[in-house]
Amino acid sequence: MNFLLGRKLNMTQYFDEATGDVIPVTVISAVPMTVTQIKTAEGNDKYSAVQVGIDPSRPARAEAGKKSKVSKSLQGHLKGLPAFAVLSEFRVADVTAYKKGQKVDISGFKPGEMVNVVGTGKGRGFAGAMKRHGFKGFPMSHGHNKPRSVGSIGQRFPQHVRKGMRMAGHMGNLGVTVKNLQVVEVDPKKNLITVKGAVPGHPHALVRVISTGKVKDLVRVEAVKEEKKKK
Repeated sequence: MNFLLGRKLNMTQYFDEATGDVIPVTVISAVPMTVTQIKTAEGNDKYSAVQVGIDPSRPARAEAGKKSKVSKSLQGHLKGLPAFAVLSEFRVADVTAYKKGQKVDISGFKPGEMVNVVGTGKGRGFAGAMKRHGFKGFPMSHGHNKPRSVGSIGQRFPQHVRKGMRMAGHMGNLGVTVKNLQVVEVDPKKNLITVKGAVPGHPHALVRVISTGKVKDLVRVEAVKEEKKKK
């Protein structure tokens, strides 16, 4: 199973030289990853996973090995390794191919591979109920002077607003998973991978790319022909 941690760079277009098709893609820059822990189903963790460490914001600190901003418990966990700023874990069925201190790159990915991308959506600030939840709103007539308001938020019982009531509040800035995106191109020399479609998060946001194990032919974008207007 292939996985990576990377930075979302930008969206662009990929031109298929064989067919001449144009595919909208998102470019992701892979961050150097180092295996910090291996979990097995036979061990105390009771499941198989690989934990990797990265320091995308201050790579110089990772090279120098400064541990001034790392807790004592994390220093013991990373004994013999640099002080990574970020730790992330990926479920892997077979962990025999990994060992502590191993470097992980994107050479395992190949074009056509289907992946799931996990990131944090853009924050939209404080938003009303219509924008946040897609409410239709009240009619503009019949005495309504606040057509974009929430409306009733409860009844006489239980004398308080129930949890989970859809109201105005903080919108966005939550975890988002986009499933079944397709890898279009892989460049191991530049540590770049292009994925068909949009990826959650703002530019330079940290995202997780997890392979589904399926490989399909590249999806072609067919031009939509306009229907002839009837006379």
